[in-house]
Amino acid sequence: MAKELVNLVLDYLKTLNVFYGDVRLVRIQEETVHQENGKVKLVKQEESLGIGIRVIKNGAWGFAATGILNKDEILKTARLACQIAEASAKLKKEDVRLSEETPVKDTYQTPIEIDPFSVSLEEKINLLIECDDLMKKVKGVKKREGELYFYKKYQIFASTEDAFIEQTIYHTGGYIYAEAVKGNITGTRSYPGMIGGHYKAKGYEFIKELKLKENCERVAEEAVALTRARECPNMETDIILDGTMVAIQVHETVGHPTELDRVLGTEVSLAGTSHLTIDKLNKFQFASEIVSITADATIPYGLGTFGYDDEGVKAQKVYLVKDGIFCGYLTSRETALVLGEKSNGTMRADSWASIPLIRMTNINLLPGEWELADLFADTKEGVYFESAGSPSIDDKRLNYHIYSEIGWLIKNGKKTEMIRRPSFSAISYELWRKCDAICNEKYWEVWGVPNCGKGDPTQVMHVGHGASPARFRKVKIGG
Repeated sequence: MAKELVNLVLDYLKTLNVFYGDVRLVRIQEETVHQENGKVKLVKQEESLGIGIRVIKNGAWGFAATGILNKDEILKTARLACQIAEASAKLKKEDVRLSEETPVKDTYQTPIEIDPFSVSLEEKINLLIECDDLMKKVKGVKKREGELYFYKKYQIFASTEDAFIEQTIYHTGGYIYAEAVKGNITGTRSYPGMIGGHYKAKGYEFIKELKLKENCERVAEEAVALTRARECPNMETDIILDGTMVAIQVHETVGHPTELDRVLGTEVSLAGTSHLTIDKLNKFQFASEIVSITADATIPYGLGTFGYDDEGVKAQKVYLVKDGIFCGYLTSRETALVLGEKSNGTMRADSWASIPLIRMTNINLLPGEWELADLFADTKEGVYFESAGSPSIDDKRLNYHIYSEIGWLIKNGKKTEMIRRPSFSAISYELWRKCDAICNEKYWEVWGVPNCGKGDPTQVMHVGHGASPARFRKVKIGG
């Protein structure tokens, strides 16, 4: 039935004399289970199904969507998309053009071992309650949380260029969290990695791989210990960032500013612009020579991994920074022509009701050569930042600030003292130029970020970031 509806729309669009048209039929299933202090606070199971129709007519874009999937309604929606394009054409400055793309007929599915939607709700709740019981054993913990999240998207993409692609994507993840209070001091710890958890393009097997129960007591004990730890001193020193801190830095200072729609000004109203303007392409020394950063939608298990984007462009790997030089953007079929190139496949929408935007895939700092122990041993004085907290950055992606949940002073190559919520601020490219060491593949992990916002109205996208710990010299830090 789904394929018949998609083909019906395509046939109808051809009778309306569109220059180009595409159809996305999307079904999304999501499940969230959340506990707090031993009580289930949320069980949310949602499902949406609908069709989004995008056209170019009279040289302008039109888009419309519907969740009512009968013949009359979807043909009405197709007409509406054309009417919107016709209205938009009256204000256009020039005709929309698209880079060439060979139409594909194909299928893609996330490889999974256990369908997370086949696992009983009872089993999921029991796991979270068991985690709570373990954290509760630690005296001084006032708040305990745990959450599991599961996502499945089935999509058909088809176009008037004769593309027809079916994809099924799974994402799975979660976290545990402990909070301790002593007077006016709060200590917080979460696992795995960063605040908000860790997610991968896997099935329920990933929940087992996370080993949540095995880390509960440590997380709770560190939360309590942080209430006794001193604040990070204000100083200029070397810093070592764990993989989660590097991943968020990649997200904010590389992923967003290389979105070409942001650079060209079509996202200014909400998301801001970018300092990485086209005149800097292949010329600007963004980072030290050891830094290379890619956008790669092909690596296993990343939240930005898929078969094809929402324009039917095959997933691929491209460099954004190579040997320290800024060298690439995330592009669409429309924006790529500004550079005289073809799209590198980064157009995605968060639902059938949303129009595709340029979005990050998996933006990755490529691994270096260092062992982590050797990196510590080589650092005479510094601070180790562990478990990323919330970042902030200006609308040109220049002034960057972030804290971590926990930090450790380093003296003569060894961790010597726990400190509470260390933070640092820097100009983004100046920070990357100070990177002088990156750990090797053994420490490299693709971290999942399921809540990247962009667009107006806002779309929330799942993206990934491959990173390993790295060192940055002479950075101003504080508490």
